[in-house]
Amino acid sequence: MVTWLIALPVLAAAFGAVHLLTRRRGRAAVCWLLGVNVLLIGGALALLVTALTSTARADAPAAAASSGSGSAALIGAAIAVAGASIGASLAVAYTGAAAIAALSERPELFGRAMVIVGLAEGIAVYGLVVAILLIGKA
Repeated sequence: MVTWLIALPVLAAAFGAVHLLTRRRGRAAVCWLLGVNVLLIGGALALLVTALTSTARADAPAAAASSGSGSAALIGAAIAVAGASIGASLAVAYTGAAAIAALSERPELFGRAMVIVGLAEGIAVYGLVVAILLIGKA
């Protein structure tokens, strides 16, 4: 909780700076932000590779054998939840917009439209199920 209290003003300031930068500089600012994002993703991937390939301490060989597979399962669970959530958000955005457009013309299609939006939300549930299975293996 304390971390969020510290991070929220920093995030708000960062979003404000990005907004001002894109308003004043336009296309150059977008290219600059894209470069920063590429550097951040590269750093995150380097950190991920370092975490996955690091060797455990020599005085704990039993913990080293279980630690590698456990951390890989947790990283896989995080990737499953993140990917499924992003996919579900995109699917719900498009199907929800289409459902609202259809409902504005024919209100009797409410049930069918909500089923389609619910199916799109099911993608996130599948990601959670995969994450639970992976965490159970860890």
